[in-house]
Amino acid sequence: MHDFLRTPAPYTLLPTPLPNDCTSAENELFFMDSPTQDLLSVVDACLHNLYDVRRAKQIFDDLRARKPGDPKFDTRLYNSMLRAYMDMADVLEPSRRAIWMDDAWILFQVIESGEEQVQPNAGTYALGLLMWSKFSREGSPQYIADSADLTSHTPTTLLRNIIDRQIPITAVISDRAFTNSKDVEQVIQLLSKAAVELDLPSVLQELGQAEALGALDTLQTPELPEVVPVHPISEPGNVENEVPFKIENLRRHLAQFTLARRVLPEDAAARQKLLEESVYDDAVERLRVQAEKLDELGLNNSELKQTDLQHWMWDWHTKLTARLKKDILQLVKQEELSPPKASVYRLGPFLSLLKPEKLSLLTILELMRLHGSGGVSEGMKTARGLLAVGKAVELEYKALVCRKNKISVPMTSARGPGQGSYFSRFSYNDLHARRLTAFKYMEDAEEWTSDWTQNTKVKVGSFLVDRLIDCATVTRTAVSKVTGEEVSEEHPAFFHSYEYMRGHKLGVIKLNPIIAQRMAKDGLRETLHPRHMPMLTKPKPWVSHDNGGYMYNKAPVMRFKESKEQLAYIKQACEEGNIELVLAGLDVLGATPWRINRRIFDVVLEVWNSGERMGKLPPAVYDIPEPPRSEDADTDPQARSVYLQRHRAWLQERANNHSDRCSVNYKIEIARAFIDDTIYFPHNLDFRGRAYPIPPHLNHIGDDLSRGLLLFADKKPLGVRGLRWLKIHLANLYGYDKATFDERVAFVEQRLDDIFDSAENPLTGRRWWGKADDPWQCLATCMELKAALESPDPLAYECALPVHQDGTCNGLQHYAALGGDAQGAKQVNLDVAERPSDVYTYVANMVEDAINKDIGKDKYAALLAGKISRKVVKQTVMTTVYGVTFIGAREQIHKQLRDRGDISEEEQYIASIYLAKKVLQCIGDLFKGAQAIQDYLTSCARLIAKSVPGTRLTEAMKVERKKSGKTASRLRKEQMTSVVWTTPLGLPIVQPYRKVKRRQIETGLQSVYISDPNVQSEVNTQKQASAFPPNFIHSLDATHMLLTALECQTQGLTFASVHDSYWTHPCDIDQMSEIIRNTFISLHSSDVLGRLDAEFRERYANYKVPVVSLRTESLMRSLGLTENDTLVTTSEEEAAALESADVSSVLVEGEAAPAAENGVVTISREQVKAELNKKKRGTARRTKAAAAAAEAEDGAGAEGDVPAKFQTKFVNLTDMLPRLPKKGEFDVSKIRQSLYFFS
Repeated sequence: MHDFLRTPAPYTLLPTPLPNDCTSAENELFFMDSPTQDLLSVVDACLHNLYDVRRAKQIFDDLRARKPGDPKFDTRLYNSMLRAYMDMADVLEPSRRAIWMDDAWILFQVIESGEEQVQPNAGTYALGLLMWSKFSREGSPQYIADSADLTSHTPTTLLRNIIDRQIPITAVISDRAFTNSKDVEQVIQLLSKAAVELDLPSVLQELGQAEALGALDTLQTPELPEVVPVHPISEPGNVENEVPFKIENLRRHLAQFTLARRVLPEDAAARQKLLEESVYDDAVERLRVQAEKLDELGLNNSELKQTDLQHWMWDWHTKLTARLKKDILQLVKQEELSPPKASVYRLGPFLSLLKPEKLSLLTILELMRLHGSGGVSEGMKTARGLLAVGKAVELEYKALVCRKNKISVPMTSARGPGQGSYFSRFSYNDLHARRLTAFKYMEDAEEWTSDWTQNTKVKVGSFLVDRLIDCATVTRTAVSKVTGEEVSEEHPAFFHSYEYMRGHKLGVIKLNPIIAQRMAKDGLRETLHPRHMPMLTKPKPWVSHDNGGYMYNKAPVMRFKESKEQLAYIKQACEEGNIELVLAGLDVLGATPWRINRRIFDVVLEVWNSGERMGKLPPAVYDIPEPPRSEDADTDPQARSVYLQRHRAWLQERANNHSDRCSVNYKIEIARAFIDDTIYFPHNLDFRGRAYPIPPHLNHIGDDLSRGLLLFADKKPLGVRGLRWLKIHLANLYGYDKATFDERVAFVEQRLDDIFDSAENPLTGRRWWGKADDPWQCLATCMELKAALESPDPLAYECALPVHQDGTCNGLQHYAALGGDAQGAKQVNLDVAERPSDVYTYVANMVEDAINKDIGKDKYAALLAGKISRKVVKQTVMTTVYGVTFIGAREQIHKQLRDRGDISEEEQYIASIYLAKKVLQCIGDLFKGAQAIQDYLTSCARLIAKSVPGTRLTEAMKVERKKSGKTASRLRKEQMTSVVWTTPLGLPIVQPYRKVKRRQIETGLQSVYISDPNVQSEVNTQKQASAFPPNFIHSLDATHMLLTALECQTQGLTFASVHDSYWTHPCDIDQMSEIIRNTFISLHSSDVLGRLDAEFRERYANYKVPVVSLRTESLMRSLGLTENDTLVTTSEEEAAALESADVSSVLVEGEAAPAAENGVVTISREQVKAELNKKKRGTARRTKAAAAAAEAEDGAGAEGDVPAKFQTKFVNLTDMLPRLPKKGEFDVSKIRQSLYFFS
């Protein structure tokens, strides 16, 4: 591994995106524009079920004419058109067979010739053989006399071409183009004759073997008698004849499973396939049966129906289904009457992709799922709701296409003990070859589909949501205050309104309050989609940027928000084979088997049903009393302000309690559904490379409850060391985690009575576990430790509980290793020490001392004295190295002060401002090494974000006329360069921060403003700079985690992680600890910063920075461009010359004169420094406000202050990159002897 990491990872290099008003062939190769994507999605929708093949053909031909050879028009698209032409000739329009087949053979010839940069694959030749079989004189009576000349496409010619292109003949005859055995048999006969003519005995043998295999019955299980069901007993001695509903479902599923075995012999994915494909049908069936039972039991009692969420959902579903059937049919008729070249946004093709029943349920489930999201209480933002519904329709359609083709899932073999390391060139090439083979197989087996644009998703979502709002109702009953009689009214279940958030008026979709209340109480199983749940089999290996994880539901390997640039990079990296170890690491994480901890689940369920607050579970009814209104609240403005502030805080906490209750409900329902199963969590990455489970509700990366509910599925004997680590783990979970290991063991052994009481009587005993920092995990460990100690041989006890090894403020650990910071290394346990260091306590003590000095000077110092605990400062210290701002620090500290409860609500805000300043000041004094690296990274990012590719300088200097009549330079428009870097494992990271440009879309609900990810706008310099240090450190901790995962897999250890917390069995902790240290040392022995600098110099070699963008005070200081800086010197003579002459005439010794090209002059760093300081000396001192404004603009708005001749000056980006911070003396190899590095 050490040698592997010392070899620089290959870079993935792509061009910088062009501004939206420019285009080029290279730009279009990687960044598709929205109009083209819209047209392709229309083609896709029109081809589905032959909805409108003529329109699809018209758009397809137009796209080929306008963009010949566009690589986005891949072979699968051409094959889909071939299939559609053939089906039109065979099924829908046999009277126009000759015309359709002419078109088909012409298109086939285009594919074979390669004139449009498309190469035929097995599917192409399968379709060609099928067309010959169906429509030639030899193969069928349907011979078309005046069709295209078929002599060049005889089976003999086709077979010769198949052999020449090295396409396996078995891939052709097993292609999904064949929908029945008869067609395959005919094609095998045609190919056999052709093989005889061409004298190809090997092909004949392959065809014979394939025919023999096809005749075998793959399912040899004899017919078995039916299992007699267990009947429910209604009265003693009487048995009902009706089979229970759950048994009916089970029998239906088992029947599907048997059929699946015929299609996918010995395929472990069959059961998972059933889970993914039948979810909506099962949900509808459950809702229907539930409604029928309520009708029977309630005897039309409206009150009973009113209180059941499932009954409402069934009612909405039936109404919305009927409405959609009617409205979609009407829409399709209207669109058929519209002119052929009408707007591309015809919704009929998209709404016809799925049945109205499925569209209805999708709409209901998505809106229920988004309840309380985006900061909207009891609802969601309209734009988010419409996009989510549209995206759900798109994903379900693609999953439907994938399931339809019955694709077997190739499983790559993970490396285990004795099979060699991942970190050798041979192993890497082997991984790459395996993945490419699997990807090619799966790509060829899937039908072509196109992604939808935001516009299409919003319009589809609006159509569906508008009708749901119109027809979904609930009946509410209350007692009239006037008459005292019971009154019932029908209210909308969902409604649209507007709210003000942070000064902006936003459209929102709200749920009726009574529905929101029921969501916190009723079972939510009906609202869960398979992509929100764990898997029953090992996840599909990642074989490309969008193929892996779930068997049939599409998921990307990297989650990023509206960044087409990151998508292009990750796709290119996959194609070039640069990220094999990243994909392998995700496969390792996803292959870890889990199961639900039944003992914890039973306790959780009992607490949940009781409705009380316990173990961080929110109560059913918010139990904090409403703040009383003081008597003088109406007369005293101060008293009124205090009351309103406290009341707002109380209302927010009550809303949070409801939201938490709904979240816990999801977790419990998922745990119940998988209570006896082995489950898996497919993983993907965020844009920084950090791995996350895809199922969002219940997973090990979640809260204390989620982790307490999970165990490894595999058990291992504890052994001596495992038992010791189990005790240490329990102490850590309780909060006693800063003592030595021996002290932690003693802490547990002194409390065995409390531990046993917690395990035996979790709810009726002393509840010692409830006082722990992580109560549910603590209770699970108590139960496991008690079971082990009471077993006949505690050392042989087989344990499935994960034990954690957590980093000490892991971001600071990486900074200390990067900078060789000896002082920082001691604070975060990189160095050898007898006791663990606690940086949070150290900072808390520093803050406490600083506050004590302010007593008597500031009233808040006296208010906060003695209240600065480790917990108050921990989150701020932890996130400082990840770039937390002052506002973020203030909010974190405000939350901690509120949780303490000993500072009044009205004093908390100002107190948090005072305390945040003190905390950030103390952190800055303590971690100066980390600050130097942060400054270096920030300066690099700011330069890159201000740079322009050398090829775009002429465009950048052009002047444009705005609508107002004023002129402006294009320079800002041309600053499109994102910060891109490569992790040691080859993963390209692209910072997605660009200026937001939104477009207005009219919908039936409101005008929705959405950002179009296909429209590239200039980068946000401020965000690019401030986010780079934390993102870079996150990419390093992600790399460390993946390295550890791969090495644990090689050594046979079960492994899971939560970023910088690594989990395995207790008995394997020592072995994993050694791996953690070795991977960290190998990573930081590879000169991480030096390689980053080298990559920037290669990646941005031809990029130029406009000198006008370097004029802010902070940037000049960080780059060493101020007069008193000694990093780069300028002589007095040079400075004097610059005072009176053009910059381009002043040369540093040994430097060539700068060449002017198209009015653009590239100058040196020394000339930049001299000119900027000359300008600074000759300019009057600005006011603080003006300076602050310039800093905020980051120099972008200051061009007007610069002489016109200076606006054409640029400097090479690589000349301006700052020098690497000087590295300290700390030896990273010392970590091997550090007991508490990860502990």
